Amino acid sequence: MPCLSSSSAAAAAAPFQPADPASRGAMAWQQLSSRTREFDHFVVIDFEATCERNSKIYPQEIIEFPAVLVDAATGGLVASFRTYVKPRHHPRLTAFCSELTGIQQEQVDGGVDLATALAMHDAWLAAAGASKNRLAVVTWGDWDCRTMLESECNFKGLTKPAYFDRWINLRIPFEAAFGAGRRNLQEAVREAGLQWSGRLHCGLDDALNTACLLAELMRRGVPISITGSLVPPPPEQKPEVQLQQQLLPANHNFRWCVGGAAATDCCCYCYCGVAVRADVVTTPGPMQGRCFFSCGNWTPLGPMCPIFLWAA
Repeated sequence: MPCLSSSSAAAAAAPFQPADPASRGAMAWQQLSSRTREFDHFVVIDFEATCERNSKIYPQEIIEFPAVLVDAATGGLVASFRTYVKPRHHPRLTAFCSELTGIQQEQVDGGVDLATALAMHDAWLAAAGASKNRLAVVTWGDWDCRTMLESECNFKGLTKPAYFDRWINLRIPFEAAFGAGRRNLQEAVREAGLQWSGRLHCGLDDALNTACLLAELMRRGVPISITGSLVPPPPEQKPEVQLQQQLLPANHNFRWCVGGAAATDCCCYCYCGVAVRADVVTTPGPMQGRCFFSCGNWTPLGPMCPIFLWAA
């Protein structure tokens, strides 16, 4: 099945159709709406940046900013976007860069700065009816979001939209379906039974082909979910602190351990109405000698209520 090239981007609004509606994959296709309800849209991106043969340009800057919007319920290609971006630190493209990407000097000379490109992309999403809180960015690899956009926004002091901080590296669900192995995007598209369309390393053509591959994986019933994130995980809560917060009674005027021995008298009652029991850990180990308070109403089966608190 052919994918769409940038020359036929107007056709991107046409819904994707399964190659064989009678196949088992088509059954999964009918279930997409419920399975992908976490997102309303996917936005597929594939940046092109300044480069040189056999060496690294620093700082590297985005020169093509393409995106393809995909309906997360149907796999349909909704709309496409592209703007060229004018590099600030290396304004003259190398011959290798133009040869690799097909981008010409006059295209970047007439481009916008990255901040404007990000604003234009936001406006395009809004015009297409895509809620920024209900979409997921899709890439082939982690470079676009984890490295390229993040580093350029950092050294230029730009704030990028939060939806770029989480993304789906489509290589991961692809390998779940087809097996691990070294392959580029073009090879993956062909391995999935699709026909590559357009120019490799043209950002918009790459994004359109990635969108077609995404739709094919959806048709096959492959789970599509977030694989990468720049958002730091929430701090871990210590179980001991949780126990103190959850199990501490309202009246907790305990008499703490004195001289390594637990006080036997206590003016606090646990949940079952019995005075809290004070004790010391005697088992050898890192907690040996620590004082604690627990339910005073012990039975052969254990305490009657879950009150537990380490002494300060």
